Amino acid sequence: MLPMRLYTAGIADFERIRQDGRIYVDKTDLIYRMTKESQFVFLSRPRRFGKSLLCSTLKYYFQGRKDLFEGLAIAELEKDWKQHPVLHFDISLCKNQTDAAGIISALEFQLRRYEEIYGRVEEERTPGMRFAGLIQRAHRQTGTKTVVILDEYDAPLLDHLHKPDILGDVRRIMQEFYQVVKACDADEQFVFITGITKFSQLSIFSTLNNLSNISMEPMYASLCGITKDELLTIFDEDIQILADECGCSKEAMIDRLKLNYDGYHFSNKSPDVFNPFSLMNVFRSKLLDYFWFGSGTPSFLFESMKHFNTNLLELEKLQVPSSQFDVPTEAMTSALPLLYQSGYLTIKGYDFYSRNYTLDFPNSEVKVGFLDNFLSSMMGINNANAQGFAGSFYACLIHHDIEGAMRAMQSFFASIPYLEFGKKELDDITKYEAYYEVLTYIVFSIFNCRTFTQVKVARGKTDVVVFMNDAIYVMELKMRGTAQEAIEQIESKNYAIPYQNEGKPVVKIGIAFSQLDHCQRIKTKHHAQHLINYCRFLRPAVFSLQGK
Repeated sequence: MLPMRLYTAGIADFERIRQDGRIYVDKTDLIYRMTKESQFVFLSRPRRFGKSLLCSTLKYYFQGRKDLFEGLAIAELEKDWKQHPVLHFDISLCKNQTDAAGIISALEFQLRRYEEIYGRVEEERTPGMRFAGLIQRAHRQTGTKTVVILDEYDAPLLDHLHKPDILGDVRRIMQEFYQVVKACDADEQFVFITGITKFSQLSIFSTLNNLSNISMEPMYASLCGITKDELLTIFDEDIQILADECGCSKEAMIDRLKLNYDGYHFSNKSPDVFNPFSLMNVFRSKLLDYFWFGSGTPSFLFESMKHFNTNLLELEKLQVPSSQFDVPTEAMTSALPLLYQSGYLTIKGYDFYSRNYTLDFPNSEVKVGFLDNFLSSMMGINNANAQGFAGSFYACLIHHDIEGAMRAMQSFFASIPYLEFGKKELDDITKYEAYYEVLTYIVFSIFNCRTFTQVKVARGKTDVVVFMNDAIYVMELKMRGTAQEAIEQIESKNYAIPYQNEGKPVVKIGIAFSQLDHCQRIKTKHHAQHLINYCRFLRPAVFSLQGK
């Protein structure tokens, strides 16, 4: 019987991982290099990507715990194992505080833990004063310089990003706390800061002119996360067990893991990086589930998308310079920087001549989870209803049950709450078309179908094109006019011609949204053509489907 494999899913304490014999992906050679190259280091990575485990590893390394590193790369590199006092703060404990007093209290809670060791001077009243006193006294009392680790430094700021009534107070509190890092640099051996974003207005960035931001450096692209080489070596046994559980070949399982959890790139020369939290949970549970989104969706992201009126249909295959997505948070003019920095978009390509990056969803887990949450957070549509419809709709399509697919669509659209538009918006038909383009895009994308909107062809733009395994759907939406006119537009403008050599049937779908006050259904003699009218909809629709 094989020994039990213990994983690190949800466990961020390096000591516990090593003492329990849990699987640890060795990054200590990069840790050694990072600590020798710079005194002040900042690393931005998405949530649940191993930042806290990295901070914990650094803590035990600087505490000189050589016993925990036996057998790892750093054991051959480090010769001194000098012990330093380490002040390790988890700033995410300041989240979910509703006022300045709550944030101060959360900081004081962590300060007291170290003041029990190194003492406190009565004159140190603010969190920043107490922090500075700790750094200096720890150095004096031990004779070795202090190491400072600030994990999730931006958590309280992101928590209140679009709440102007409290954001100013939060920024002042955190700035007073962080400015200590620069003021006490003579007492510090090493400072490590992690987060998702970069608030350059904070003194931690504006005054630390020797701060090394390694977030996009190729050398450290795999510092957090699991590369394909690491997956195929360290987890070879786990992949085979999972393949046996799922009844597929080992090669097919590798492809599934890559589709769901791979695809992150953190520089223009980055290897593919898998999400470590998801992979560990897959191997632990023996389920190919979407774990990253299940661990919580950050509200600040969708609040920012609302704030900047983000167009979902423009998020795939974006061509942008780094100045658009690697910018300080307070300088944002769109939600793009947050989408990249929080891991919802990642680098998929780089053009040396234009110096433009291509950004896209990293993998299926992120895309499907993001779109699922987009329905409820941005469009006000019940997730359960949307998931039920999407499953029924997709099942009908793959079994070529077009009538069933249309019935599923009718039922789903009937469940959508009436949207309250003003007269101006009501007159702007393109706003409605965009709304339904988004819905169509989400429904197909949730099932990993390649879905494109506003596709340019020689004689116009196709509203929606969907590539399924056994068919290609060319769809035209009409807010005025008839479904038949939508089909005729597909024909007259040759929207389907570019796909006729793909080796799959090309199905043409015309959808018209009209102001009907009754339900009726009309079938033509052609077996692949249907007209469906229905009511109880935002603007009741007529569907016409015509296939080759």
